[in-house]
Amino acid sequence: MIDAQGYAALDPTTPLAPFSFQRRALGERDVQIEILYCGVCHSDLHTARNEWNNTLYPSVPGHEIVGRVVAVGSAVSGFKVGDIAGVGCLVDSCRNCPSCGEGLEQYCENGFIGTYNGSAFGGSENTLGGYSDTIVVDEKYVLRISHTDNLAAVAPLLCAGITTYSPLRQWKVGPGQKVGVVGLGGLGHMAVKIANAMGAKVVLFTTSPDKKDDALRLGASEVVISKNRAEMASHANSFDFILNTVAAPHDLDAFVNLLKRDATMTLVGAPASPHPSPSVFGLMFKRRRIAGSLIGGIAETQEMLDFCAEHSIVADIEMIRMDEINQAYERMLKSDVKYRFVIDMATLKSA
Repeated sequence: MIDAQGYAALDPTTPLAPFSFQRRALGERDVQIEILYCGVCHSDLHTARNEWNNTLYPSVPGHEIVGRVVAVGSAVSGFKVGDIAGVGCLVDSCRNCPSCGEGLEQYCENGFIGTYNGSAFGGSENTLGGYSDTIVVDEKYVLRISHTDNLAAVAPLLCAGITTYSPLRQWKVGPGQKVGVVGLGGLGHMAVKIANAMGAKVVLFTTSPDKKDDALRLGASEVVISKNRAEMASHANSFDFILNTVAAPHDLDAFVNLLKRDATMTLVGAPASPHPSPSVFGLMFKRRRIAGSLIGGIAETQEMLDFCAEHSIVADIEMIRMDEINQAYERMLKSDVKYRFVIDMATLKSA
């Protein structure tokens, strides 16, 4: 076994605190990674506080991991000691179902194994995530990082990046298309950057006028205040695709009406309570669609990382110390971050 240090939630109500535990011994196909940076996702907070009523304690969150390979198993061929590598939201899947066979491990029919808060196949082990100094992962679920600098800002690509890249890729966003992005948070700011790099004309929808300058800086060509009915009406029936990143219940009809015939709005935000039911007529009369999307599989995540490296795309981040994680959670609840917290794991030892 491999000794590890991290920060964990021991129950839903107490702050995260230092935690010692053990990783599995290195298997022949395993890669051990010294974690350098770990992004802070809102899912971490939901899990730590058991807001989805499925948390296994103790819980070590973190699934936006960038680090350095420090050991490899005897059968590992894709990584060597010293490589910079990443781990995203999943660390295993059944490998036998049709989805796994198609490289869509995120839709594994038997349920993928999360980087944290997941039970390993064949046992009841609780997976423990990236708020820690080291992690051991099967080579098949480790990702190559080809960015050469600003590695801390690469970490959020492992969740926020792939969550937005996957639907943009699935719905074939590209040059000449008009694409809407709803919301400018951790997901939305990545969607703007990626859709712009794909060649689309990007329109950002927000309820906050003070986000306009940031949206334009990130790559949007226009910003629409979604509470302004006149601004919204001026874009009726004009979008090829809309990616909705907002994780709070809101009126979907307002955005459905902006889609062209046969166009799609895809939801990637997960609100705690359902959206108001959309009107069927807005869908029927233009054959529009509302869809959903999760993260991406391993192959698509690697494709996203390579795309972002080629286009010099990273997240906009605020670096924090490990012992600042509880304050960071409180700030996340107030949307007081532009646009992703990333933990500098070099601070873990002193914390």
